[in-house]
Parts: sequence; C-alpha cells; structure tokens
Amino acid sequence: MSVCTQRLYTFMFACLLHKTKPKLNNKTITSMEGKNTEDRLKDHKMKKKVLRKQVRAQHTLMRHEGIECISHATQSLVIANAGLGNGMSRHQLLKIVEEYGLVETLLMPPNKPYSFVKYGTTEEAKKAFDALNGKEVTLEDFGQNIVLYINFVEKVFWQDAVPTNLPPGLTVIEKIISPEEERRMLESIDWTGNEDTQNAQKTLKHRRVKHFGYEFCYNNNNVDKDKPLPGGIPEICDLFLEKCLKQGYIKHKPDQLTVNQYEPGQGIPPHIDTHSAFEDEIISLSLGAEIVMDFKHPDGRTVAIMLPRCSLLVMAGESRYLWTHGITPRKYDVIQASELGQKVGTITPDVGDLTLNRRETRTSFTFRKVRRSPCNCIYTSVCDSQKEQQRQVLQPSFPHNEMEASKLEQEYVHKVYEEIATHFSSTRHSPWPRIVEFLRSLPKGSIVADVGCGNGKYLGINKDLYMVGCDRSKNLVDICGEKNFQAFVCDALSVPIRSGSCDACISIAVIHHFSTAERRLATIHELVRLLRPGGTALIYVWAMEQEYKNQKSKYLKEENGSKDKEEEINTDMSQRPLSDQMSDSSSQDLTCSDQLLSDSKGKDCDAKPVAGSRLPVHTNRTSFHSQDLLVPWHLKGCTKKKEERIDKVVLPAGSKGSQELSPVFHRYYHVFCEGELEAACRSLDCVRVQKSYYDQGNWCVILEKL
Repeated sequence: MSVCTQRLYTFMFACLLHKTKPKLNNKTITSMEGKNTEDRLKDHKMKKKVLRKQVRAQHTLMRHEGIECISHATQSLVIANAGLGNGMSRHQLLKIVEEYGLVETLLMPPNKPYSFVKYGTTEEAKKAFDALNGKEVTLEDFGQNIVLYINFVEKVFWQDAVPTNLPPGLTVIEKIISPEEERRMLESIDWTGNEDTQNAQKTLKHRRVKHFGYEFCYNNNNVDKDKPLPGGIPEICDLFLEKCLKQGYIKHKPDQLTVNQYEPGQGIPPHIDTHSAFEDEIISLSLGAEIVMDFKHPDGRTVAIMLPRCSLLVMAGESRYLWTHGITPRKYDVIQASELGQKVGTITPDVGDLTLNRRETRTSFTFRKVRRSPCNCIYTSVCDSQKEQQRQVLQPSFPHNEMEASKLEQEYVHKVYEEIATHFSSTRHSPWPRIVEFLRSLPKGSIVADVGCGNGKYLGINKDLYMVGCDRSKNLVDICGEKNFQAFVCDALSVPIRSGSCDACISIAVIHHFSTAERRLATIHELVRLLRPGGTALIYVWAMEQEYKNQKSKYLKEENGSKDKEEEINTDMSQRPLSDQMSDSSSQDLTCSDQLLSDSKGKDCDAKPVAGSRLPVHTNRTSFHSQDLLVPWHLKGCTKKKEERIDKVVLPAGSKGSQELSPVFHRYYHVFCEGELEAACRSLDCVRVQKSYYDQGNWCVILEKL
C-alpha cells in the first residue's frame, strides 16, 4: 500500500473516532432552509392549483353534461383536457393510461374536451389518479402542452352508437381513378392565373375556387345560363365524365365544373345546391386527401360521411334536393379509429372507436349540369323554383288586445304543447343545476308550487319538500301522473291554490309564452299571490341575449347531434318556407314590447312592437333579432296534420321519403331583454328582488314576498 493511501485511511479513521462533521457556517444553513421553505411553498401552491382546477372540472361536467363526479375511488375515471375536442388522439391517450393497468374501456365522445377510462380494478384506477392528476403532457399532433385533471365517476353511461345509413340517393365510389390520373387532373388546373384568364378564378374566404363551363355566382347562388365561359371543361375532365357515363355512375353529362382547393382548416358552409340552377345529379371527385363531409336532413338528423382520396361522391334525388351538405372548417376530422379514415361510409358516433385524423390539402372537382327549365322536384318546401306553389301558411300578427292575445296563446302555445307533449317530455330529463340548488336550499317540509311544471322533472328533486305542479297542457300533466307526481291542469294566470299557502314557487320557461306585457306581469303577480309573506319564487325566462359577456349560450353553440338535450330543436335549412313568404312589412324587427323597461339595460329594447305586425319565424340555433317570434318544433314519430300551426315539407303520398318527414309546429315566444324581468318584478309593491342573474341563455330572478 502506498504512503498516500495509508495517510488517507488514517485520516478517515480519525474522523470516525472523533465524529468529525463538515463545517457549515450559519449563512449556508440559512440559505438551505430558505430554499427548502421556498420549494415547499411552491409545491403547496401547485397542489392548491390542481385541486382548484379539479373542482372546476367537476362543476363544469355537472353543469354542462350532467356527469356527477364522486370522492371515493372506483374503476372509472373522467379525464378533463384529454378529449377529441381539444386535440387528444385515441392512440396517445391509450398510451398514457395503459401505463397504470389494464384498460377495459376508453370512451372519447366526439367534440368533447374529456374522456372516460375504466380499469380492471379500483387499485389500478387509483394508481392512475395519483399519477396523472395535474400532470402536464404535450399533444402529439399539436405540440401544445395541456394539464390533465382527473376525477372518479361511479359508472360511465353512454348510449350505444346506432349505425346510420347514407342519405337516400347518395353513393360513394372508391378508387374511381388511379394515382397517375389524379396527378394529371391536378396538374390540369393552373392556379397561377388571375381574373383576366378565360376561366373565372376566385380566392374565397374558405378556399380557392375555379370555374369551367359556367361561372357559379356566390352572390345569388346561381349561374348565368346565357354567358358560358370560353374553353369549356378541360379535356382530361371530359374523358373522366365519359368514363362515368359508360360505367353508369351518372345519367347525364355535366357541362359545369367547379374546382375547389382546401387547405387544412378550411371548409364550406352547409348548403343545398340551388334547385333552379342545376339538374338532379351532382358529382364530386376528392383528390389529394380524404375528408369528412356532413349531411343534414331538415328534421335535424345528421350524417358524417368519409370521402376517401380518389373517390367519387354522387348526390341524386333526396340527398341532392333535400339534405344540406358541407365541410366543417377544422384541422382534424373525427373518424373511426378502427378504419383509420380510409373506409367509405358514415362516421358512427361510437365513443369507443373514435380518434382524430389530420387533414391535408384537398382539391375537389364538382360537376353539375345546368338546368334549362324550372325545377319540378317533389321537395317543394326547399325548391326555389316552386316558392309560389308552396302551401301558404298564415302567420299570426302581434295582438291588438286581450282577446287576440288569448287566441294567439291558445293556437301557438296551448294547442301546440298538447300535440308535442310526448316528444317534448322525452327531451326534458336533465334538471338545470341552479334550479336544483334553489329547491335543495328550501327548509324541510316546505310547500312548493311548480307553476308550468311540464313533465314534472323538478317535482321529485327534493323529497323533503311537499311539491305540487300545474300546467296548461293536460297531456303533460298526465305524464306527471304516470311518474306518481301531484299535478293538475290550470292556467298560470289563475292558479286554484289558496293565497299565501306556499313557502316557495318556481316558474321555469313559462312566462315567455304570454304575448303581452300585461299578461306577463299578471302571471308574476299570481305567483306572488300564492306565497306566504317571506316566501320566495324562482322565475326563468328565455333571454334575448344568447351571447352574454362574450360567452355564447349552450343554445347557440350546442352540436345538433345532442339536440334532444336542448331547449329547442334545430330546424335550420337553406331556405325557410314561412319566413320566405313574409312581406317586407311583416319581417320588421319587433323589439321590446314591455313598458316596464325604464330600468332595462337592453340596447335593443327601446321600442314597442307594432300591433298587427306579423310575427317572424326564428331560425333555430341563431341569435334572436326580434323579441316576439315563432320558434319551430319538429315533431318526431307523428304525421298528424294541423293546418293552422304546422308547416310540412310536402311530398306526394307514397313517394320515397314521404313517411320520414316530420310536421313542424310553431310556438309563440317573447324573449326577455336584460333587466326586463327584474323591472317587471320590482313594479309590484309587495315584492323584493333577492337576486337577478343570467343562466345559459335565460334571465332569472329570485323574489321574496314582503
């Protein structure tokens, strides 16, 4: 052993004998303690932030989706910020959650920012909860960092996806051209030209467009049939059309071509190609990339269809004339994970088999044949050629007096709800959280009247209350009886309950059906009459402001696929028969009809409606432009005809599709401006407004009887 090594061992042994310790000065010790305290504080703040975000996720899921999170561990987790709606693919999420155990189920609802995962055991789910809650991950396809927030759920309920069929008359032919033919067709389009070239070329907001044969004019959605473009359709496209004719894919050779080039994220609005402009068959060739195209029936049914690269879409009959088609502008499509987006057919909303597919640049060649005579199709309600031949529907006027107001409500509220009661009830199953909160805050044993109770969805919320309901619709009251709730038929203007006998009342989505300010005020007064002194009433009415504090209401932003959860059913079409028949004088904007609005803040509520003016028909899922209007309801599973209130898509008896179209009822509404409901309540001497607030497209007041 060397001398140096011996000295080293001697020194170490001496240190052990004398318990020698490293010498640290006070400054060093203070610095280390400060650093530890800072780290602990930082860790504490991070844990508080994660908990706050976790609780917020719980409230959001409950408020918007009715999903209740629980505090104890189960096999099932809901993962916020990890959904198809915010860019998380199935492949990436599965890779993350599989690290902690056997994944029995992974559900990713379309367009939602959350997912559900079920593990084989509760222990595995607990392990994932502890590891993932508050964890930051990077979205593979977006390069964006997100933080996951996890909660336990009792069970994951999601309706099984029902396979959807292609719209009638629609076919998709795969691989109709070879990759070499695709290359030559794309090269035949010169995008470097300008407006002076012989073919009309435009750069629209959503895409680049070039026309051949005839220019399609977007200002009137038609073509100038007397001004063909020089040059006609390119030769290579003409050869393709000859091939389609020979193979029987089309019956007539088109003479107009529109070429659209879409970058990822671009799309086209839903539309029906103008009937008077083009003949029956419309065909579209997808080149460069696949795409998902959305089709929608007037009754609200939607079908998403995968159009693979080099495929041909053929629209004829009902799919051409009646269904709208469009491409949603987005950078990713939601597709079937098992097929990787390559298989022709509908995209089934199977939450257990959906993922994201990045869009690429796509070019479509859409061929049409210009129509030379008026369209005489059977879909008259959406045919611009046959507007004058459509069945005339009488639109009611704003009432002059009390008698006319009562008649209007009888025809466009009372009778309508009797007709739609069963379907209406099937869409009313999720209680609104803040109404539930009000009912659960009442003292045990309180007597509560639900005036305008509908199907009674609030009558059983709090078992500690004595609740009774009433409604103008006998059919809705019968549904309450089937649920063993206490309810009876009456008008909200005259409730046969003794004055001062109720501890609380609720009036949810009722008062906006009364057509004059006097009748609306009388309804509030009737609620107050029922209350004992100190009793409270909760009132909800539909709001004129469907976008409030820069936030759109659920009514505006909700997807049509979940329309049955919403207040109204979407009936948006490319043409609206009722409103199309309105004269200029009848389409004027009917603004605020309430003289009690001196305290109102609504900027659009500064004029009274004109007595006798026609009530406009609202386009659902859009902002309101009038306070007094008719709102459509598409009745499912009924073909009964009510001439006074129904506008039907008219089909010849026995024709294809004639049994599928639903009658449309129109309900009268007065939507309230900001401050209007509160001002009406304050006008009553015996009332104090405890609280006034906005809740998802509704103005709400809690009042107390003095």
